Amino acid sequence: MEAAESWYAVRCVFQWVAWEGAPYEERLTLWRAESMEQAIARAEGEARIYAGESGHRYLELAQCYRLAVDGRPGDGDEVFSLVRDSPLDEEAYLDQYFDTGHEHQGT
Repeated sequence: MEAAESWYAVRCVFQWVAWEGAPYEERLTLWRAESMEQAIARAEGEARIYAGESGHRYLELAQCYRLAVDGRPGDGDEVFSLVRDSPLDEEAYLDQYFDTGHEHQGT
């Protein structure tokens, strides 16, 4: 019997060593796989290719999330979630992890 495939989002972290300041990139990719382990293995293989072709360094961190959807993902489907315990209040938490002032964001 064939195992059922699900959609997985995998977040991998890179460092752009050739850029001034060597910024970090968090990159999410979607994978159709039979297990979380298979999705991570495929994502890490692609991450190493991406890093090699772009001159970035893959930091060997992959976090995986199984999408809770039947069929293909669509508008509004959750593609990643990470829950973190923290003693920080909400402003300090956002400043620490998401709004440091050093993000390279488009408008």
